[in-house]
Amino acid sequence: MKSSYLVALAGNPNTGKSTVFNALTGLKQHTGNWPGKTVLLKRGTLRHQGNTYEIVDLPGTYSLSASSPEEEAAREFITLGDPDVVVVVVDATCLERNLHLTLQILQLTHQVVVCLNLMDEAEKLNLRLDPSRLEAELGVPVVPTAAVTGEGLQDLKDAIARTAQGQLTPQPNPVNTDEEQPTAALYRRAEEIAALVVGNPPEPGTGFTARLDNLVTSRAFGIPFMLVLLGGILWLTISGANYPSEILAKAFFKVEAYLDLLFTKLNFPTWLHGVLVLGMYRGLAWVVSVMLPPMAIFFSLFTLLEDLGLLPRIAFNLDPYFQRAGANGKQALTMAMGFGCNAAGVTAARIIDSPRERLVAILTNNFMPCNGRFPILIVMGTIAAGSVARPGAGFTPALIVLGAIVVSVLAALIASKLLTATILRGESSFFILELPPYRLPQVGVVVVRSFLDRTLAVLWRAVVVAAPCGALTWVLANVSVSGATLLAHLSSWLHPLGSAMGLDGVILLGFILGLPANEIIIPIIFMGYLSANSLMEVQGLAAIQEILTNHGWTWLTALNFMVFAIFHWPCATTLLTIKKETGSTKWTLLSALLPTAFGVILCVLLARIVKLWAV
Repeated sequence: MKSSYLVALAGNPNTGKSTVFNALTGLKQHTGNWPGKTVLLKRGTLRHQGNTYEIVDLPGTYSLSASSPEEEAAREFITLGDPDVVVVVVDATCLERNLHLTLQILQLTHQVVVCLNLMDEAEKLNLRLDPSRLEAELGVPVVPTAAVTGEGLQDLKDAIARTAQGQLTPQPNPVNTDEEQPTAALYRRAEEIAALVVGNPPEPGTGFTARLDNLVTSRAFGIPFMLVLLGGILWLTISGANYPSEILAKAFFKVEAYLDLLFTKLNFPTWLHGVLVLGMYRGLAWVVSVMLPPMAIFFSLFTLLEDLGLLPRIAFNLDPYFQRAGANGKQALTMAMGFGCNAAGVTAARIIDSPRERLVAILTNNFMPCNGRFPILIVMGTIAAGSVARPGAGFTPALIVLGAIVVSVLAALIASKLLTATILRGESSFFILELPPYRLPQVGVVVVRSFLDRTLAVLWRAVVVAAPCGALTWVLANVSVSGATLLAHLSSWLHPLGSAMGLDGVILLGFILGLPANEIIIPIIFMGYLSANSLMEVQGLAAIQEILTNHGWTWLTALNFMVFAIFHWPCATTLLTIKKETGSTKWTLLSALLPTAFGVILCVLLARIVKLWAV
């Protein structure tokens, strides 16, 4: 008898599948692509009674009809991955809908264990379920659980072990189907089983979830509620990130001091010290100290909203607007991910089934200001609002960023409409969006998993591309030709275009050299203004305001700077992600040109209007 087994974990979205997976595997997890697919599968290890079980968390899906990458990956893993057991997690509060997927899986394999999860919530709804009757009707083991509290998990482990080792022999009852209507027969069978198993079902439209949804998804309050919620998250992210960012920056520069001493003691050439320490290391220090805290906070808050059940409601509220733009309502979710990181938003577009609409979401995701652009908007917004050193000023930057997001969403809708009316024509698809019950998430697990799975993954990609940029910036600032540095020459060459946009050459060069990470744009600009030979920071908003004013900045410069900060090419990390997701250089280039064209046109128009107004 073998001692290692493969277990697939399947189920509808919002059934608590991730909670079951985390409870079974702890933190012994990693992610990877199912061969030939772009869908990430989480894998973890369960050790039980001396045996090892590798558990693969399949994408949440309502069906195995293979109409989306997630459904295709789940179906292929069950049929080709040869799992010893398939654990199907079903929601005890809405059994009938969940049974459709269960019956589909039983048509592919008999090695099935049903995890009847969320039994605690079923009890709160006064639902009377008969797990023994459900087991008899399906012909496979059924284990009631409440994964949040750990109830029933030991029985689930035992059922997995006995099924994998052949001690239990499932004997599913076949569903009588004809060739023309298999799907309809599965739905009828699911309805029949639910009627036999579930007693005292609640009346439709009653309960806490229904009453709260009357407010959250209403036409009058839905959008304002979303804006207030997003504004609160942004305020928490901005306010909460300042202190840890400052601590990280101090720590990195303390390490830099030791590196300086080491390079001096070992008599390394000055140029090597400049490239490696003042260029590469300092660039990495900037990216990590600025990116890590807001990403960790934002991704955690975002995941909490996801687990709470609010994100599907955001998509529901925005779906009519995306439909008018020829896009898909799920694009709202990918755009929300883009607020944290555009690369993560591009990856999230996998949830959109239609390849055409998925491409629209990818190409327009960079219209969302990511956490790398937040510092730019915050600094400019704070200065523009005259809130330097004013107590409670964090609310003003949050409102500025919120206003920028509203503008960016409108621009994304316009860009989506342009794409679907020209090069990406096609009929808009409709999707069934489940509005799950509101559930209190496990805060500790959410924070740890979002940090490991999202924050560190995105941060690593940023670090990889920021290191060479830091070295390049140092070279440009320290190599002189004809009495001026290369940085000065490039700034002068770009000045005519910058002037036409209401900016200047130094600003445009900062955006160009900030391609690897938006966080280093402002330090590069100050390098150009102050003729510094390495990335630097000016302490305090008052000092920043004074330097900018001395170098010809006006309110128009600040306004156009914010506009171009929102609308310009994606960072290198996002471009690499787009290339990976689309497999096309053409679409990658278009994703860079589209927002940049918006930004250039808007800046030129604003500069021209102000000039004519002055005349």
